Amino acid sequence: MRIDSHQHFWIYNKAQHDWIDDAMSVIRRDFLPEDLQPIYASEGIDGCVAVQADQTLQETDFLLQLAEKHKFIKGVVGWIDLRADDLETQLSKYEGKDKLKGFRHVVQGEPDHNFLLRPDFLKGISLLEKHNYTYDILVFPHQLGAVLEFVKRFPNQKFVIDHLAKPYIKDGFFDGWATLIREIGKHKNVFCKLSGMVTEADYNTWAAEQIHPYMDVVLEAFGADRVLYGSDWPVCLVAGNYSEIKNLATNYIAKLTPVEQAQIMGENAVQFYNL
Repeated sequence: MRIDSHQHFWIYNKAQHDWIDDAMSVIRRDFLPEDLQPIYASEGIDGCVAVQADQTLQETDFLLQLAEKHKFIKGVVGWIDLRADDLETQLSKYEGKDKLKGFRHVVQGEPDHNFLLRPDFLKGISLLEKHNYTYDILVFPHQLGAVLEFVKRFPNQKFVIDHLAKPYIKDGFFDGWATLIREIGKHKNVFCKLSGMVTEADYNTWAAEQIHPYMDVVLEAFGADRVLYGSDWPVCLVAGNYSEIKNLATNYIAKLTPVEQAQIMGENAVQFYNL
């Protein structure tokens, strides 16, 4: 199966989606399964993992409702307040929701660089393994030091880094990010998504050759068995169409064996998210 491990759906709301600035105005509209399904049909993608874009329980329920109606949505990464005192009770409400695979918090937006390491958040993460949930790590490079300490504390929890931890491709900053990614990659419970790369480069002038060095580091650090393809649709549309985003990944991994290519383009997502 070919799986897009990272995409979003939303009904556009100016206040709710205030992160979509003027430079991203092309995505200031609704994006729903009816928009994505024909793209997948033409691109040979069998299914996807829908990831939260809003930090509410309503967002989690919204994605689960879409997944119930559309079989090609194989899994959902929702949001829940991992710092809540009644987290165990909240998690119990999702028992039987088989398409709910894990959770994510928009840590990149937290002013506290060490947000991941605060006791209330760590306590919440400690409950995920018990319920067989994954956790998507969404951070900027300056937060990777905290990520390294974070993943060390939970050697049996399944983690995946979204968007290569958003390296500063546009500015050409590389070494600090690469050093920490390599160190994090030594922890075998951590995976990484080849996603969100074009939007960290210049939207209008990015080139595959500019992005390849970052992909090299990820492949070296995690190996073909812990890397997942993700489009980040529709956010990616600010920098290219779906074919361009997919081809960035498939052209890069064409040098790998057929088995390794199949792993990155779907099998790793099936394994990681238990699709």
